[in-house]
Amino acid sequence: MKKTVESYSPDETRALAREMSENARAGQIYTLDGDLGAGKTVFAKGFAEGLGIREIVNSPTFTILQSYEGGRLTMHHFDVYRIADPEEMEEIGYEEFFYGDGVCLVEWADQIADLIPDDAVRIRIARDPDKGTNYRKITVDE
Repeated sequence: MKKTVESYSPDETRALAREMSENARAGQIYTLDGDLGAGKTVFAKGFAEGLGIREIVNSPTFTILQSYEGGRLTMHHFDVYRIADPEEMEEIGYEEFFYGDGVCLVEWADQIADLIPDDAVRIRIARDPDKGTNYRKITVDE
């Protein structure tokens, strides 16, 4: 099922992510794709809030993976922008996280498309400057 939501502020984007996290279950993967500055990390912050995670969520650009505990589910937040070869994901042991007891959010998932399971929830965030600087078109393909 594919749906599109329009967001006119970071708060609306976070609220959508909080709502989506209420239905998240262990072993589920959410991909987050969009241009630099599109709002992928804003979405991740809202998702963590919805899981009850109180830690500050930042994009793990240089560490590639950050795990957050203390919520209904552990959230494993990947930023694979800097992955040049999918074999690097194997070095991280990605399967342990993808198929574990937590939920995974993967920013820049297009970089590792061959590793993403078919049943992943795919989220694309796009800006449209004609509709304002905070406007985002969020497409969710479940």
